[in-house]
Amino acid sequence: MRFHGKVHKFGNDVNTDYIISGKYKFKTLDMNELAKHVMEDLDPDFYSKVTPGDFIVAGSNFGCGSSREQAPLAIKYANISAVLAKSFARIFYRNAINTGLPVLECDTDLIDAGDVLDVDLANGFIINRTKDIRIAVKPLPQVMIKILNDGGLAPHFRKYGGFNFD
Repeated sequence: MRFHGKVHKFGNDVNTDYIISGKYKFKTLDMNELAKHVMEDLDPDFYSKVTPGDFIVAGSNFGCGSSREQAPLAIKYANISAVLAKSFARIFYRNAINTGLPVLECDTDLIDAGDVLDVDLANGFIINRTKDIRIAVKPLPQVMIKILNDGGLAPHFRKYGGFNFD
C-alpha cells in the first residue's frame, strides 16, 4: 500500500470529539455526512481543504476519548488516506485498522502542514517530498496490512472466513 498527499497537521491529544463532534455523530450514521464535519472544531474549513489521498498528521495520543467507530470511519470517508502520529489511543488504533483506515506511528516532528508525503506502508517508511527526507514508520504486522488491503476487518473475514496469516 502506497499513498501520496499533502499534510494537515494537528497537535497532541486530539480526541474523538474533535475528530467528529457529538453534535453530529448522534444525529446520523451517514458517513458521507459525518465526513463533512471531520476536525471542524479544530479547523472549521478542514473538509473543504482536503484533496483525496491527503494525510492527517498529529502528535501523541491521537484518537483518545470515546470508543465509537464513527471517528476513524468519518476520517476515512473524508478521503484521508492515512493518519500519522507519534502514538494513538489503543481503542482508536484498533477501530481504525478494523474499519480499513491506515494508522502509522512515526516521529512527526519533521512533518509540517502542507508538506507533500509519499507513504509506503508495506516497507515502513515515509518520504517527505517537501523536505527531501525519509522517516521510518513503526512496521505493521502482515495480518494488519492484509486487513487494510481488504478494506477492514469485516471484508477481510468475508474474504477468508477468519484471519489470514499467510
